[in-house]
Amino acid sequence: MRHDRKSRTLEIFFRAMRGEDLSPTKLADEYGVSTKSITRYINEIKDFLAESRDVVGHAELVYSYTNKAYRLFFDEFLSDKELFAIAKVLIGSRAFSEEDTLLFMRKLRQFVSFGDRKMLDEIIRNEMYHFSATKHHCENVVTTLWQLIHLITDKKEITISYYKVDRTLSEKRIQPVSLMFSEYYFYLIAYYPDEYDEPRYFRVDRITNIVEHRKRFIPSNVSCFDEGELRKRSQFMFYGKLQRVRFWYSGPSLQAVLDKLPTATVIERKRDKYLLDAEVYGDGIKMFLLSQGTWVKVVAPEGFVREMSAVTKEIASMYTSDGED
Repeated sequence: MRHDRKSRTLEIFFRAMRGEDLSPTKLADEYGVSTKSITRYINEIKDFLAESRDVVGHAELVYSYTNKAYRLFFDEFLSDKELFAIAKVLIGSRAFSEEDTLLFMRKLRQFVSFGDRKMLDEIIRNEMYHFSATKHHCENVVTTLWQLIHLITDKKEITISYYKVDRTLSEKRIQPVSLMFSEYYFYLIAYYPDEYDEPRYFRVDRITNIVEHRKRFIPSNVSCFDEGELRKRSQFMFYGKLQRVRFWYSGPSLQAVLDKLPTATVIERKRDKYLLDAEVYGDGIKMFLLSQGTWVKVVAPEGFVREMSAVTKEIASMYTSDGED
């Protein structure tokens, strides 16, 4: 009998952990015991939570007179609305395979209250019906990420088998320093040994094999690396030097440009035009500015102005030429 009592208390506790509302009346009918017995089980759970704050944190069973049921609350855990937001971002990122995304959703679902679980299920069903993951070369992005995190922590030099943009397979010996996420993909940030002038970017999903070397690289070798500063200046994940660009913007959403370029500052305004200055790594900035069409006019540096001018002329010639391809 004592064993049954412990088993029931433990089962009720796990049901509370899954977000279920604990109605003493319903539980009494389900287990074939009195509501007094259920209340005793619940009080034992309360005592355990109070005595084990160093293990479970601040958690307590709170009674709702409206629902006539107890619900487990964690001060340090995510609320239903926070879990919904995470679920939407996770699906929208398309960074993981359909199988992994569904697995994450099933696990998140366990922490949503019973009342909201049906709504989350409906959202997942609708989103996943049209879900299309990005194409991956590696066997599993999650596994590769976890392997890289350990190698970055241990500061181990590695050689990766890597598919380049043209889909040719290459071998790269590198010193991994960080991982970043940007627009559907995770990127490994690394340096070539003895080349610390510019960081290199490798899409994690294109890494098919990792060989760990015994050699560790000394942190001072990459003392120039600052992940926070790099993130502000690397919005496009294109290899290249750090450069400062200056351009006029006359489009409808200045804030959208400032959000895209965290280092950008407005240094002058003329009516509805803004002169912006920003520091960025690589040539990805060229693609972004070209995507803004006539809303953008680059004015510095001089070499970059010439590049933009040449590209815009080439684009214009495609539409003004007499012949058709």
